[in-house]
Amino acid sequence: MPGVKKTASGVLGGMLGLVGLSAIAGVLVTATVTPAIAVAGSAASSAITMFDKLPAYLEVDTPMLPTTIYAKGLDGEDFALTSFYDQNRIPLDYEDVTQTMYDAILSSEDPRYYEHGGVDLIGTTRALLSNLQSGSNGQGGSSISQQYVKNVLIQKCEQEAPFGSEEQQACYYEATEADGAEGYERKLQEMRYAISIEQEYSKDEILIGYLNIANFGGSTYGIEAAAEYYFSTTAAKLTLNQAATLAGMVQNPNRYRIDLPDGSYVDGDGVARNGAEDGYASTKQRRDYVLGRLLEDGKITQEQHDAAVEEPIEPKINPRETGCEAAGGSAYFCKYVQETILNDPAFGEEKADRWETLRRGGLDVYTTLDFNIQMPAEEAMKATAASHIDGMEFGAAAVTIEPSTGKILAMAQNTNFSEDEAVVTSQPGYSSLVYAADNAHGSSSGFPVGSTYKLFTLIDWLENGRSINEVLNANNRVFQWTCDGAPQSNSTKIGNFGNSGGYTGTISNFTRDSLNSGFLAMAEQLDVCEINGVAERFGVTLGNGGSVTENPALYDVLGSKAIAPLSMASAYATIANNGVRCTPHAIDHITDVNGEEVPVPETGCEPVVEANIAATAAAALKTVMASGGTGSRANPGDGTELIGKTGTHENISTMMIESSTAATTAVWVGNSRGTTDLRTVWSNGINGNDVRYELARPIQAAANQYYPGAAFQTPDSNLTRRILVDLPDVTGMSVEEATDVLRGKGFGVTVGDTVSGDQPKGTIQRQDPGAGQAAGGANVTIFPSDGKASAVPDVSGMSVKAAFAAITGAGFSNVERGSCETKANAGDGKATSTDPEAGAVASPDTTIRVNYAAKSCGDDEDEKDDD
Repeated sequence: MPGVKKTASGVLGGMLGLVGLSAIAGVLVTATVTPAIAVAGSAASSAITMFDKLPAYLEVDTPMLPTTIYAKGLDGEDFALTSFYDQNRIPLDYEDVTQTMYDAILSSEDPRYYEHGGVDLIGTTRALLSNLQSGSNGQGGSSISQQYVKNVLIQKCEQEAPFGSEEQQACYYEATEADGAEGYERKLQEMRYAISIEQEYSKDEILIGYLNIANFGGSTYGIEAAAEYYFSTTAAKLTLNQAATLAGMVQNPNRYRIDLPDGSYVDGDGVARNGAEDGYASTKQRRDYVLGRLLEDGKITQEQHDAAVEEPIEPKINPRETGCEAAGGSAYFCKYVQETILNDPAFGEEKADRWETLRRGGLDVYTTLDFNIQMPAEEAMKATAASHIDGMEFGAAAVTIEPSTGKILAMAQNTNFSEDEAVVTSQPGYSSLVYAADNAHGSSSGFPVGSTYKLFTLIDWLENGRSINEVLNANNRVFQWTCDGAPQSNSTKIGNFGNSGGYTGTISNFTRDSLNSGFLAMAEQLDVCEINGVAERFGVTLGNGGSVTENPALYDVLGSKAIAPLSMASAYATIANNGVRCTPHAIDHITDVNGEEVPVPETGCEPVVEANIAATAAAALKTVMASGGTGSRANPGDGTELIGKTGTHENISTMMIESSTAATTAVWVGNSRGTTDLRTVWSNGINGNDVRYELARPIQAAANQYYPGAAFQTPDSNLTRRILVDLPDVTGMSVEEATDVLRGKGFGVTVGDTVSGDQPKGTIQRQDPGAGQAAGGANVTIFPSDGKASAVPDVSGMSVKAAFAAITGAGFSNVERGSCETKANAGDGKATSTDPEAGAVASPDTTIRVNYAAKSCGDDEDEKDDD
């Protein structure tokens, strides 16, 4: 390589004469498989001694190979999603290459290959003589085995020294370009290695090894990659023309490459040569030389030769795409896999080492991506979430995981993937950030997840033995809160969706309606730091890797912290998996070039909450997906039982999470940066606030089809019980006093119509339900008195006449006989009861009926009244 300083070697000194050449020839004669020939003279003896001292063993390492990322196709079979490589190479076995290619490479490079023992004495001696006469090392004369050795040495240079470094240049120079005495010493070492390799490997093994390692221009290495790249075919199907072209290229790969239509090199006059305009003239000339050698060796007929020479060189370039951009709509999942490998020390001590493993290690990475879910996710994303909306940085991400394993089944994003910073900054709708992931797996820092975070308040409530059917007063107000048991300063009043004032209701209803004040009322009776601790136990972290327990605030309950959507999906998957959390992961298994399993980043499943708690939480979360629940619009309606939760933060960030027992889908839609109100924008004809529903529904539908869910576990009866508490008697109190007393006990209050009563006007005449045991937090209706009513007196046992008088005296003007019951000992009549009953409060104009018993119930009631 140019620019590398040469170093002198005293091994051969100035042996540039015929004596040195004779010594070298003597070495070659004695070292190869040809019969030994006596070599006289001290120079030859010295050269042989020096040759014997050269290292004989060359470690033939695996060449740099692409790492391939696989996904599950629609048929359930693995297919290549994309590859990472420095050198595009696809290793083959000997039988995978057409004989025509072998004939072409041997005829042009080493026609006596199967006759020598690693070094072609005739060709090498001829080359040495030519070089001596010209004073250079211009003519090679190397056998295929020697060229294989040289390529192995070049691979070592490229693998062991940083790309483009002085160390790599020096290494490359020593392996390929040293001239003079150094050149002869390199040639001798090359020979020594070639002889050694021939003793260890068969001729066919060396030949296919050479064709697998050789460069064919640019980053194309190996015959299979060359066939695919230059001619869109395989090494097994190369035509004579194509095989001769590729065989000719190995002499000077970058000069003869045919993928540069504007020319592969510039001549001394500054004119571009070997391009489409001149029909790749230099390559064609070299191809024709190969065809001539094939004819001379009897490998092809004159007719075949002439026909091939007449053929133009017509490349059919088929580039093998590399990196995550080649993964199309799955690019963001690919980036997640890439970052997983780059962050794992198992793939190298430093990140630079891990990059080398990814681009050169030849790994087969089998991922969890399932195109039965991925394709519907990509289609739904295209249909609902625009890659860009003018005036804002609009983002959307969807991820589906399997609760029982943690496998990431799908990951889609609205933006176009690019890691070119110039493209990302200049073209709207492009990004390299993985919105669904955290900073460590895609450089995103998460987003406020809104009310989906309420899950952890619900879990903490249940773990404290509280019921989802307990009733709380959730009328909006300033709520008190504690952290680790210590009271904190009051928060300002926090609004509900749609400016609702809140209500008194059950925890299940708060969950269904996503009532902010309801969960704040719950948090008021719990501990905010304990709630954040629940989230941490579920594996939830901040998008930047920090702990959700940092900087606690009452707002945490409502999801103000920036968290990756995948992290929240995992939390809901834990509920669906009966409280067992399985680490989300994208890599199923990895094999190396030998098909051996490679350790993958550690994953696993562990219980983080009791199964009865998870089942009861699921019972509350099912109401979200049912008719009337905030997530019902995302329900596919296919009969699969689902849990779910919506989330909105300040109308700039929204989420929809839904899950069966078999698949969990989380969708985030919002501002990737900025604070544009989603209600004011439209994406593909859908209001920005509603995109989450339209996006989540078809993805979950696909998941339900291919990963059928079962019924959720039965909730704990103790955690669904109705809670009874003492309801105080507020009759006789003022409306204000009664309201304060009832609300102070956790009950809701409704003031009913004024009723006729004997309590002072404006005070409470009656309440519903009445004093005694009632459901905690139940709503109580209080009825103020008009102050005009009286209690019906108890007239039992009085004569009918006396009863009438008593009732009239109590202020009632309308008195009538009621029912009569015949009794032998009742005499002329005794009052037994009244209607309304005694003690009842009634207005003065209420008709009071007196029921009585008499010896004879006849028709002469008026006469009996006079007795």
